[in-house]
Amino acid sequence: KTTYMGNHGSLHYASLCTRPDIAYATGALARYSAAPTEQHMRLALGVLQYLYTTKTNGIKYSSNGSLKLQAWCDADYGGDMDTRRSTTGFVATLGSGAVLWGSRLQKTVAASTAEAEYIAASHCTRDMLWLRTLLVELGVNAGTIDIKTDNQAALAIIKNPVLSMRSKHIDIAYHFTRERVASGEVAFTYCATANMVADSLTKAVPLDKHKICCKGMGMR
Repeated sequence: KTTYMGNHGSLHYASLCTRPDIAYATGALARYSAAPTEQHMRLALGVLQYLYTTKTNGIKYSSNGSLKLQAWCDADYGGDMDTRRSTTGFVATLGSGAVLWGSRLQKTVAASTAEAEYIAASHCTRDMLWLRTLLVELGVNAGTIDIKTDNQAALAIIKNPVLSMRSKHIDIAYHFTRERVASGEVAFTYCATANMVADSLTKAVPLDKHKICCKGMGMR
């Protein structure tokens, strides 16, 4: 257990600082820190091996890139087999590289894919507003933050102020996203799943898609 915790601590540090590509894997491994098995240790060593083979990779920032803040948010519906909770993933880029990202289990069990994506949008909005405030303090006018989602149903709930049968049960805490959209602080737009940069932060994805996500995060 001590060795597992030590390995996971190193992975967690890397995922927070420079390697968003292992954020989902690190979060998944963290759920078994209390009682890790040999299989969990092998999986952790697999992530370490991946880091070793890609040790020259990192987020590259260009000096001539724009300061436009762009974000992507996604959710994997009921992906956690133990709790059936969904995973929220988001990434924000400033210019050519990622500056903020996250992969975390949602606190409640979503009743549909639309609800899971709507909750993910709420989490992403909160983090983007924090980042927007930080940029303002640094003298950067972020303007309206464009957040991309690949779920049309969630996008319709965000843009429609009238609660429907499929959304009236959702906790009111998640509905503040509409208010922020109305105030012009954030704007949600549709993004095809094939171009969803945050996809690898919600679940394990094929190698080709993983490469697309890494490229979208500015990793080279």
